[in-house]
Amino acid sequence: MYSTGSRLRITLFGRSHNECIGCIVEGLPKGMRIDFDNVQRMMDQRKPSDGIGTPRKEPDAVIFEEGVTDGCVSSDKVLIKIMNTNRKSSSYSGFNVTPRPGHADLPALMKYENFDVSGGAQFSGRMTAPLVAAGAIAIQFLMEKGIRIAAYTKRIYDVIDDSDHTFEEIESSRGFRTRAIGEQLDSKMADAILEASKDGDSVGGVVGCMVTGLQPGFGGIWFDALDVTLAKMMFSIPAVKGVEFGKGFGLAGMKGSESNDQYYIKDSKISALSNNMGGICGGMCDGMPLVFDVAFKPTPSISKKQRTVDLNEMKDATIEIGGRHDPCIVPRAVAVVEAMTALTVMDQYLSDQKY
Repeated sequence: MYSTGSRLRITLFGRSHNECIGCIVEGLPKGMRIDFDNVQRMMDQRKPSDGIGTPRKEPDAVIFEEGVTDGCVSSDKVLIKIMNTNRKSSSYSGFNVTPRPGHADLPALMKYENFDVSGGAQFSGRMTAPLVAAGAIAIQFLMEKGIRIAAYTKRIYDVIDDSDHTFEEIESSRGFRTRAIGEQLDSKMADAILEASKDGDSVGGVVGCMVTGLQPGFGGIWFDALDVTLAKMMFSIPAVKGVEFGKGFGLAGMKGSESNDQYYIKDSKISALSNNMGGICGGMCDGMPLVFDVAFKPTPSISKKQRTVDLNEMKDATIEIGGRHDPCIVPRAVAVVEAMTALTVMDQYLSDQKY
């Protein structure tokens, strides 16, 4: 089992091809009513879309095994389970000997005795399903406090959305299968995925996320800084290889006079002329919307022939990966980014004595 969080603590358990996966959520307010329909809607956002996603379909029905009575949190611990109903472990036979490039197979086989790579095991993106369920509860809690979270697909391969968007525009991405903003980008991104899939290949991309309603001073410093804890959670998502707040690496090419978000008064409140810092300074919110991007690598399971090694004979080998895999996981990852953001923000909300 794997745990994270302080006041809101999440413990993840299971493996991709076990009977079930799940998590234990500690710290939810007792008496809080859970909107089960909203939890399932968010789970549905994580499911693969026809044509651009994996053929593996799971109902992902969320089971509240313990800690919820008559629709309300009734215990210090809430146990969430999701059954794995569509498993084909035979598709992974052989990968214990010839590890898949880009996967955790090789380091895991070196680290753990008798490790079974089936389904990616505990390293699989399948493990994000219970986190999305828990995140849906956190989103509900935060909305009641006036804090809103939304994410969207900002890039898939060479199709890039470089526009600034309002929160409402980002929310509208939920109506498109790629989670892009608008029909034109949705079509172009879907085409990029399908083209790679036809060639037996895959593509990566970027998810953009925005949080509104955070008051100036929200967050922490040093190891408890909001951007630090968010980055940790984002890098916990399988396939994430980069996190960037505001202009991020672009700040390295600016002068201070260009990068500083200069303040002014608007409607008797402090605002800023820009949001290059992404709404965070010193690990705390500065009153601007919190914005950050998360980079996802291409799905490593591809049918193109690749070089690997034979661990039994310690010689070079080749591999062609079959099975059921997403040619691009970015559209499904949008809901995961939203969920992990919500879990982080709720934990900090509960940990901040000011609130």
